[in-house]
Amino acid sequence: MKEESLNFVEKYRPDSFSGIIGQEEAIKSIRVFLDEFPKKKAMLLHGPAGTGKTSMVLAAAKEKDCEVLELNSSDFRNRAKLESILKPATLQQSLFKKGKILLMDEVDGVTGTDIGGIPELVRIISETKYPIIMTCNDAWQSKMAPVRAKSKVIEIKQISIGDIVSILSRISEAESLNKEPLFLKQIAIKSQGDLRAAINDLQSYASGEASVVDSSEKRDVEQNIFVILRRLFKERAPFLDILDTTSISLDEILLWLEENIPKEYKNEALAKAYYALGNADVFRGRIYRKQSWRFLVYQNIFQSAGISLAKNESLSGFTKYERPKRILRIWINNQKIEKKKTISKKFASYVHCSTKRAMRDFELLKYILRKDEVQKKLRMSEEEIEYVREK
Repeated sequence: MKEESLNFVEKYRPDSFSGIIGQEEAIKSIRVFLDEFPKKKAMLLHGPAGTGKTSMVLAAAKEKDCEVLELNSSDFRNRAKLESILKPATLQQSLFKKGKILLMDEVDGVTGTDIGGIPELVRIISETKYPIIMTCNDAWQSKMAPVRAKSKVIEIKQISIGDIVSILSRISEAESLNKEPLFLKQIAIKSQGDLRAAINDLQSYASGEASVVDSSEKRDVEQNIFVILRRLFKERAPFLDILDTTSISLDEILLWLEENIPKEYKNEALAKAYYALGNADVFRGRIYRKQSWRFLVYQNIFQSAGISLAKNESLSGFTKYERPKRILRIWINNQKIEKKKTISKKFASYVHCSTKRAMRDFELLKYILRKDEVQKKLRMSEEEIEYVREK
């Protein structure tokens, strides 16, 4: 295929870790996993669509000079196909490379029944001679529990709007598109953290198929949450699987529920709904304090069935749900902390001190970090440079 006929996603896919932005912790974990294999035989990368999960695996294979056998679980959703396709691949040696990495995309598409793919996948992981790296949007579905137990589980973060704009800007320049920064930012906002979607949109606008970016247009992720809220609040049913229909995390759904419960419930129903939400938050705290992921099922129950059954009967009428205000505040604060942390890690690694110390002395280090030569040495991103220049 000629380069000019390639879609932008493939044409500008990073071929090394250095080209992947904002996923330093995940990259470090992948390197450790491959170096320590077979201490753990499988890794499960989970996170929103378009965050670079597949690209990181391909970059890791190139760094390790490994062959990549890329498999999509939609092609073998049951035990028989797993046994005939994946199992031989885990045992056969690579012909031309030092080693082999088995990349299994969309692993949450494998069936979870006893006669289905999950039990067979677990057996294959136990027997494999080569590292298996799996990707999925939601690693916390109940059917994925046996796979999680056998795997190193790594969360892939959503890509920030600033990083997406930076990548779109480089592509725009390489393709001589001459797009204004505001135009690129509108595409980034519309993508909602999905870099692949943003790059596809850029190519669509570049080819003349569209001329205006409607950044207010929301993708499926928000449509899903509104449908979920409407069903939980309006219907009265013991919903248990409804939260599996969205890639939004349980923690973020908790914030959506917190914001919108008072719009639907009054009096006793309001008290019961908040009681259920409070219990969900209690289990959420236990999960993060003790890393006891078995409590996830209880958080899910209280946030779904608990909310729906708080009322005595189904509700009618239209209610306009709103985005949680706390999400924006938390997101802004987390972005600031994350930038500070990544800059501190780069500085600590360069001067051979602890990240903790660099974080503690960060306000003093700002004067050093503002120097151009230091920024080049640390390979700081535009977002990081902007952060240290803030007063």
